[in-house]
Amino acid sequence: MKVMETDLPGVLIIEPRVFEDERGWFMESYSYRVFKELGIDAVFVQDNHSYSKRKGTLRGIHFQNNPVAQAKLVRCTRGKILDVAVDLRKGSPTYKKWIMVELSEENKRMLFIPKGFGHAFLTLTDDVEVQYKVDQYYSKEHDRSIRWNDPDIGIDWPIEEPILSEKDRNAPFLKDSDCNFVYGGDEQ
Repeated sequence: MKVMETDLPGVLIIEPRVFEDERGWFMESYSYRVFKELGIDAVFVQDNHSYSKRKGTLRGIHFQNNPVAQAKLVRCTRGKILDVAVDLRKGSPTYKKWIMVELSEENKRMLFIPKGFGHAFLTLTDDVEVQYKVDQYYSKEHDRSIRWNDPDIGIDWPIEEPILSEKDRNAPFLKDSDCNFVYGGDEQ
């Protein structure tokens, strides 16, 4: 596997080795041993799988507050997305900064997002499937969202009117949220 650092320390783009021949292809999408050798020591406990029918669907910015913050390993297994990670750790040198990476069934890239970051994605095609591993179980009590177009974060989305869930449409701005991540805190 090839690992590429991003402008957000700890957020990594991962390119798996893909073996192709006349039959198709094979890849190892996850190995605890390999990921640990790459410096990713998360122990994933839950796999999530989402399906979006239409291009222009935006999900996020999502996270879970401490003490059950989640690290995520995200990949797009059908279609194409713009995947976004946002640093939500107060006091971090990259606080409120974000990165955007294209993930697709063609490029097979994955994005590792550590604890303390928000996650969102925009579908670039119809019929999109996104699968991601998390290192903490879902907790409704700790589940949070930040408004997708929060001006303090300023994500440069290539869309003005995305398809949103009611939850995401009504999400608070970061300044009004109870996000409890602190740089150097438990989420690191």
